[in-house]
Amino acid sequence: MSTIPTVYVVDDDQAMRTSLQWLIESTGMRVMTFESADAFLAGYYPGRAGCLLVDVRMPGMSGLELQAYLAREGYRLPVIIITGHGDVAMAVKAMKAGAMDFIEKPFHDEDLLRSINKALEQDQRQRLDRAARAQLLERLADLTPREHEVMGMVTDGKSNREIAAALGVTPKTVEAHRARVMEKMRADSLAELVRMALIAGQDEVV
Repeated sequence: MSTIPTVYVVDDDQAMRTSLQWLIESTGMRVMTFESADAFLAGYYPGRAGCLLVDVRMPGMSGLELQAYLAREGYRLPVIIITGHGDVAMAVKAMKAGAMDFIEKPFHDEDLLRSINKALEQDQRQRLDRAARAQLLERLADLTPREHEVMGMVTDGKSNREIAAALGVTPKTVEAHRARVMEKMRADSLAELVRMALIAGQDEVV
């Protein structure tokens, strides 16, 4: 899977695609252009780093329909909508559906590049978050069933005595389980263990 970000440009206007490609490539970013949503879907490998710059109105699948399709499939590629003056209401709808930004034609190059950079930064943050969550899930998988129980009760705020009473063991046994949980999860404090539990419990994203 490529970690070098790519700006995917989807627009049925060839002149616009070429202009956008020149502009974006002039900053050193990698660009791939497509004349339709179908062409993009045929050429995009899910999970690749980058962002999507897509026109609202295109023959066949529109920009909003492409955005909705990606959301249904669970892809988290940041989306920037390009819109004409009469499409602002549609662009607002796209924002409410999860688009990161919309750029109204005619636009300033600086505004577009700023939006693209924000989208790529967002994509990078999301990837780091997913990597951190995957690492936590690996650590959780190494816990025994009893250690899972103890971790759940500890992160719910229960004391060693309360946990011992609930499990029918001694507080000293709970303390030993708790120490192993902290070691396996590589948590330096209770607050960090709680944060890990919250991250691990989040819905997985692609």
